[in-house]
Amino acid sequence: MGALVPFSDSSSLWTRERTALVEGLSKLGWVEGRNLISEYRFASDRPELLFMLAAELVALRVDVIVAMATVAAVAAKRATSTIPIVMSGIGDPVLAGLVNTLAHPGGNVTGLTSQPGSGFNQKMLQLLKDAVPGMSTVAFLGDPGDPGQAALYREVPGAARMLGLRLVNVDTHEVADFPNAFDTITKERPDGIYVANSPLNNHRAKLIADFAMARRLPTISGNKVFPEQGALMSYWADWFEIRHQTAIYVDKIFKGAKPGDLPVEQPTKFELVINLKTAKALGLTIPQSLLRRADEVIQ
Repeated sequence: MGALVPFSDSSSLWTRERTALVEGLSKLGWVEGRNLISEYRFASDRPELLFMLAAELVALRVDVIVAMATVAAVAAKRATSTIPIVMSGIGDPVLAGLVNTLAHPGGNVTGLTSQPGSGFNQKMLQLLKDAVPGMSTVAFLGDPGDPGQAALYREVPGAARMLGLRLVNVDTHEVADFPNAFDTITKERPDGIYVANSPLNNHRAKLIADFAMARRLPTISGNKVFPEQGALMSYWADWFEIRHQTAIYVDKIFKGAKPGDLPVEQPTKFELVINLKTAKALGLTIPQSLLRRADEVIQ
Protein backbone atom coordinates (compact mmCIF):
# COMPACT_ATOMS: atom_id res chain seq x y z
CA MET A 1 0.00 0.00 0.00
CA GLY A 2 1.21 3.47 -0.83
CA ALA A 3 -0.01 6.61 0.93
CA LEU A 4 0.32 10.10 -0.51
CA VAL A 5 0.27 12.73 2.23
CA PRO A 6 0.38 16.50 1.54
CA PHE A 7 1.60 17.44 5.00
CA SER A 8 4.55 16.50 7.23
CA ASP A 9 5.06 13.20 9.00
CA SER A 10 5.97 15.12 12.17
CA SER A 11 2.47 16.54 12.64
CA SER A 12 0.73 15.33 15.77
CA LEU A 13 -2.57 15.41 13.89
CA TRP A 14 -1.13 13.09 11.24
CA THR A 15 0.00 10.67 13.97
CA ARG A 16 -3.60 10.34 15.15
CA GLU A 17 -5.00 10.02 11.63
CA ARG A 18 -2.42 7.39 10.66
CA THR A 19 -3.29 5.46 13.81
CA ALA A 20 -6.95 5.40 12.75
CA LEU A 21 -6.00 4.06 9.30
CA VAL A 22 -3.63 1.43 10.73
CA GLU A 23 -6.22 0.31 13.29
CA GLY A 24 -8.82 0.00 10.56
CA LEU A 25 -6.52 -2.16 8.45
CA SER A 26 -5.55 -4.29 11.44
CA LYS A 27 -9.18 -5.07 12.24
CA LEU A 28 -9.54 -6.36 8.69
CA GLY A 29 -6.49 -8.58 9.05
CA TRP A 30 -3.85 -6.40 7.39
CA VAL A 31 -0.88 -5.97 9.74
CA GLU A 32 2.32 -4.10 8.93
CA GLY A 33 5.30 -6.43 8.73
CA ARG A 34 3.14 -9.52 8.49
CA ASN A 35 1.06 -9.28 5.33
CA LEU A 36 1.22 -5.53 4.64
CA ILE A 37 4.01 -3.23 3.48
CA SER A 38 3.23 0.50 3.57
CA GLU A 39 5.10 3.19 1.68
CA TYR A 40 4.35 6.74 2.86
CA ARG A 41 5.31 9.84 0.90
CA PHE A 42 5.04 13.26 2.54
CA ALA A 43 4.93 16.58 0.67
CA SER A 44 5.40 18.63 3.89
CA ASP A 45 2.98 21.38 2.80
CA ARG A 46 4.56 21.64 -0.66
CA PRO A 47 1.78 20.46 -3.02
CA GLU A 48 4.04 20.93 -6.04
CA LEU A 49 5.95 17.83 -4.88
CA LEU A 50 2.93 15.54 -4.88
CA PHE A 51 3.13 14.41 -8.52
CA MET A 52 6.78 13.45 -8.12
CA LEU A 53 5.97 11.54 -4.93
CA ALA A 54 3.02 9.85 -6.61
CA ALA A 55 5.32 8.80 -9.46
CA GLU A 56 7.63 7.21 -6.88
CA LEU A 57 4.76 5.11 -5.56
CA VAL A 58 3.80 4.12 -9.11
CA ALA A 59 7.41 3.06 -9.77
CA LEU A 60 7.26 0.86 -6.66
CA ARG A 61 4.20 -0.88 -8.16
CA VAL A 62 2.13 -0.54 -5.02
CA ASP A 63 -1.23 -2.31 -5.11
CA VAL A 64 -3.19 0.74 -4.04
CA ILE A 65 -2.51 4.44 -3.36
CA VAL A 66 -4.32 6.11 -0.47
CA ALA A 67 -4.67 9.85 -1.13
CA MET A 68 -5.02 11.88 2.05
CA ALA A 69 -6.35 15.08 0.45
CA THR A 70 -7.83 16.31 -2.82
CA VAL A 71 -4.49 17.65 -4.07
CA ALA A 72 -2.96 14.23 -3.35
CA ALA A 73 -5.74 12.41 -5.22
CA VAL A 74 -5.37 14.73 -8.22
CA ALA A 75 -1.60 14.10 -8.28
CA ALA A 76 -2.07 10.34 -7.97
CA LYS A 77 -4.63 10.23 -10.79
CA ARG A 78 -2.25 12.23 -12.96
CA ALA A 79 0.52 9.72 -12.20
CA THR A 80 -1.45 6.55 -12.94
CA SER A 81 -4.63 5.43 -14.67
CA THR A 82 -4.23 1.78 -13.65
CA ILE A 83 -3.22 1.54 -9.98
CA PRO A 84 -6.31 1.84 -7.74
CA ILE A 85 -6.54 5.11 -5.79
CA VAL A 86 -8.53 5.38 -2.56
CA MET A 87 -9.53 8.91 -1.57
CA SER A 88 -9.51 9.44 2.18
CA GLY A 89 -11.93 12.24 3.01
CA ILE A 90 -11.31 14.65 0.15
CA GLY A 91 -13.40 17.51 -1.21
CA ASP A 92 -15.94 17.16 -4.03
CA PRO A 93 -14.42 14.42 -6.27
CA VAL A 94 -16.79 15.10 -9.16
CA LEU A 95 -15.95 18.80 -9.16
CA ALA A 96 -12.25 17.90 -9.00
CA GLY A 97 -12.59 15.63 -12.03
CA LEU A 98 -11.59 12.50 -10.10
CA VAL A 99 -14.75 10.42 -10.63
CA ASN A 100 -17.69 10.44 -13.01
CA THR A 101 -20.33 10.28 -10.27
CA LEU A 102 -20.38 9.27 -6.62
CA ALA A 103 -22.52 6.22 -7.36
CA HIS A 104 -20.51 5.11 -10.39
CA PRO A 105 -16.94 6.44 -10.12
CA GLY A 106 -15.55 4.65 -13.18
CA GLY A 107 -11.79 4.67 -13.75
CA ASN A 108 -9.30 3.89 -11.00
CA VAL A 109 -10.46 6.22 -8.21
CA THR A 110 -12.93 5.66 -5.36
CA GLY A 111 -13.07 6.20 -1.60
CA LEU A 112 -14.55 8.69 0.80
CA THR A 113 -15.36 12.36 0.48
CA SER A 114 -15.54 14.66 3.49
CA GLN A 115 -18.16 16.86 1.80
CA PRO A 116 -21.57 16.49 3.49
CA GLY A 117 -23.43 18.02 0.54
CA SER A 118 -24.94 21.40 -0.30
CA GLY A 119 -26.27 23.52 2.54
CA PHE A 120 -23.65 22.43 5.05
CA ASN A 121 -21.64 25.64 4.82
CA GLN A 122 -24.72 27.61 5.79
CA LYS A 123 -25.02 25.38 8.86
CA MET A 124 -21.41 26.17 9.73
CA LEU A 125 -21.94 29.92 9.48
CA GLN A 126 -25.24 29.67 11.36
CA LEU A 127 -23.52 27.89 14.24
CA LEU A 128 -20.96 30.68 14.48
CA LYS A 129 -23.67 33.33 14.24
CA ASP A 130 -25.69 31.61 16.98
CA ALA A 131 -22.64 31.74 19.25
CA VAL A 132 -21.75 35.38 18.44
CA PRO A 133 -24.63 37.81 19.01
CA GLY A 134 -24.71 40.64 16.49
CA MET A 135 -22.20 39.08 14.11
CA SER A 136 -22.28 40.94 10.80
CA THR A 137 -18.89 40.22 9.15
CA VAL A 138 -17.03 36.93 8.84
CA ALA A 139 -13.57 36.25 7.41
CA PHE A 140 -13.18 33.11 5.30
CA LEU A 141 -9.64 31.69 5.48
CA GLY A 142 -8.99 29.39 2.55
CA ASP A 143 -7.09 28.65 -0.66
CA PRO A 144 -8.95 29.19 -3.95
CA GLY A 145 -6.21 27.23 -5.74
CA ASP A 146 -6.86 24.05 -3.74
CA PRO A 147 -9.24 21.78 -5.73
CA GLY A 148 -10.48 20.38 -2.44
CA GLN A 149 -11.92 23.78 -1.54
CA ALA A 150 -13.72 24.40 -4.84
CA ALA A 151 -17.10 23.54 -3.33
CA LEU A 152 -16.46 25.88 -0.39
CA TYR A 153 -15.66 28.83 -2.64
CA ARG A 154 -18.76 28.07 -4.65
CA GLU A 155 -21.11 27.80 -1.67
CA VAL A 156 -19.80 29.99 1.18
CA PRO A 157 -20.53 33.41 -0.46
CA GLY A 158 -24.17 32.47 -1.03
CA ALA A 159 -24.48 31.03 2.46
CA ALA A 160 -23.13 34.27 3.93
CA ARG A 161 -25.62 36.33 1.93
CA MET A 162 -28.50 34.12 3.08
CA LEU A 163 -27.54 34.87 6.67
CA GLY A 164 -27.03 38.59 6.08
CA LEU A 165 -23.28 38.41 6.63
CA ARG A 166 -20.54 40.35 4.88
CA LEU A 167 -17.86 37.91 3.76
CA VAL A 168 -14.15 38.75 3.63
CA ASN A 169 -12.11 36.24 1.62
CA VAL A 170 -8.58 35.81 3.00
CA ASP A 171 -6.39 33.55 0.88
CA THR A 172 -3.47 31.36 1.89
CA HIS A 173 -1.65 28.92 -0.36
CA GLU A 174 1.38 28.10 1.76
CA VAL A 175 2.66 28.58 5.30
CA ALA A 176 4.48 31.80 4.35
CA ASP A 177 1.12 33.41 3.49
CA PHE A 178 -0.24 33.36 7.03
CA PRO A 179 1.36 36.61 8.31
CA ASN A 180 -0.20 38.62 5.46
CA ALA A 181 -3.49 36.79 5.92
CA PHE A 182 -3.53 37.67 9.61
CA ASP A 183 -2.74 41.30 8.78
CA THR A 184 -5.69 41.39 6.39
CA ILE A 185 -8.04 39.94 9.00
CA THR A 186 -6.81 42.45 11.57
CA LYS A 187 -7.47 45.35 9.18
CA GLU A 188 -10.90 44.10 8.12
CA ARG A 189 -11.99 43.61 11.75
CA PRO A 190 -14.51 40.79 11.23
CA ASP A 191 -16.66 39.44 14.03
CA GLY A 192 -15.46 35.88 13.49
CA ILE A 193 -13.49 33.52 11.25
CA TYR A 194 -14.59 30.51 9.21
CA VAL A 195 -11.48 28.41 8.57
CA ALA A 196 -11.66 26.24 5.45
CA ASN A 197 -11.21 22.53 6.00
CA SER A 198 -7.83 21.87 4.36
CA PRO A 199 -4.55 20.10 5.15
CA LEU A 200 -2.68 23.42 5.26
CA ASN A 201 -5.11 24.96 7.76
CA ASN A 202 -5.72 21.84 9.84
CA HIS A 203 -2.02 21.26 10.37
CA ARG A 204 -1.58 24.91 11.39
CA ALA A 205 -4.49 24.87 13.83
CA LYS A 206 -2.50 26.15 16.80
CA LEU A 207 -1.07 29.05 14.78
CA ILE A 208 -4.54 30.06 13.62
CA ALA A 209 -6.19 29.49 17.01
CA ASP A 210 -3.52 31.54 18.81
CA PHE A 211 -4.00 34.42 16.37
CA ALA A 212 -7.78 34.25 16.75
CA MET A 213 -7.54 34.35 20.54
CA ALA A 214 -5.06 37.24 20.46
CA ARG A 215 -7.55 39.21 18.31
CA ARG A 216 -10.54 37.93 20.31
CA LEU A 217 -12.12 36.43 17.20
CA PRO A 218 -14.52 33.48 17.58
CA THR A 219 -13.53 30.81 15.06
CA ILE A 220 -15.22 27.78 13.53
CA SER A 221 -13.61 25.11 11.37
CA GLY A 222 -14.19 21.60 10.10
CA ASN A 223 -11.69 19.76 12.27
CA LYS A 224 -11.86 19.18 16.02
CA VAL A 225 -8.15 19.93 16.31
CA PHE A 226 -9.11 23.64 16.24
CA PRO A 227 -11.14 23.73 19.48
CA GLU A 228 -8.57 21.36 20.97
CA GLN A 229 -5.97 24.05 20.22
CA GLY A 230 -8.11 26.86 21.63
CA ALA A 231 -10.46 27.95 18.85
CA LEU A 232 -14.15 28.29 19.67
CA MET A 233 -15.74 25.40 17.79
CA SER A 234 -15.69 22.88 14.98
CA TYR A 235 -18.37 21.04 13.05
CA TRP A 236 -17.83 18.55 10.27
CA ALA A 237 -17.51 14.90 9.50
CA ASP A 238 -15.62 12.77 12.02
CA TRP A 239 -12.15 12.80 10.43
CA PHE A 240 -10.82 9.85 12.39
CA GLU A 241 -13.84 7.79 11.37
CA ILE A 242 -13.10 8.68 7.74
CA ARG A 243 -9.48 7.50 8.07
CA HIS A 244 -10.76 4.36 9.76
CA GLN A 245 -13.32 3.70 7.00
CA THR A 246 -10.63 4.18 4.35
CA ALA A 247 -9.28 0.80 5.39
CA ILE A 248 -12.49 -0.87 4.17
CA TYR A 249 -11.86 0.35 0.63
CA VAL A 250 -8.23 -0.75 0.76
CA ASP A 251 -9.34 -4.17 1.98
CA LYS A 252 -11.88 -4.56 -0.84
CA ILE A 253 -9.30 -3.63 -3.46
CA PHE A 254 -6.73 -6.01 -1.97
CA LYS A 255 -9.40 -8.71 -2.37
CA GLY A 256 -9.96 -7.94 -6.05
CA ALA A 257 -12.64 -5.25 -6.22
CA LYS A 258 -12.34 -2.67 -8.99
CA PRO A 259 -12.33 0.94 -7.74
CA GLY A 260 -14.63 2.08 -10.55
CA ASP A 261 -17.31 -0.29 -9.24
CA LEU A 262 -17.14 0.92 -5.62
CA PRO A 263 -19.44 3.90 -4.92
CA VAL A 264 -17.87 6.92 -3.26
CA GLU A 265 -19.17 7.38 0.29
CA GLN A 266 -20.22 10.70 1.81
CA PRO A 267 -19.89 11.18 5.57
CA THR A 268 -22.78 10.20 7.82
CA LYS A 269 -21.26 10.89 11.23
CA PHE A 270 -20.69 14.50 12.29
CA GLU A 271 -19.18 16.13 15.36
CA LEU A 272 -19.91 19.48 16.98
CA VAL A 273 -17.13 20.40 19.40
CA ILE A 274 -17.27 23.58 21.51
CA ASN A 275 -14.47 24.98 23.64
CA LEU A 276 -16.34 26.50 26.57
CA LYS A 277 -13.14 27.82 28.14
CA THR A 278 -12.49 29.83 24.97
CA ALA A 279 -16.08 31.08 24.92
CA LYS A 280 -15.71 32.40 28.45
CA ALA A 281 -12.38 34.04 27.59
CA LEU A 282 -14.09 35.78 24.66
CA GLY A 283 -16.99 36.90 26.84
CA LEU A 284 -19.48 34.72 24.98
CA THR A 285 -22.41 32.91 26.53
CA ILE A 286 -23.06 29.85 24.41
CA PRO A 287 -26.83 29.21 24.18
CA GLN A 288 -27.99 26.07 25.96
CA SER A 289 -29.65 24.93 22.75
CA LEU A 290 -26.21 24.90 21.11
CA LEU A 291 -24.50 23.19 24.05
CA ARG A 292 -27.12 20.43 24.02
CA ARG A 293 -26.27 19.74 20.38
CA ALA A 294 -22.55 19.45 21.08
CA ASP A 295 -20.89 16.04 20.88
CA GLU A 296 -18.01 17.30 22.99
CA VAL A 297 -17.62 20.33 25.24
CA ILE A 298 -14.09 21.32 26.22
CA GLN A 299 -14.17 22.88 29.68
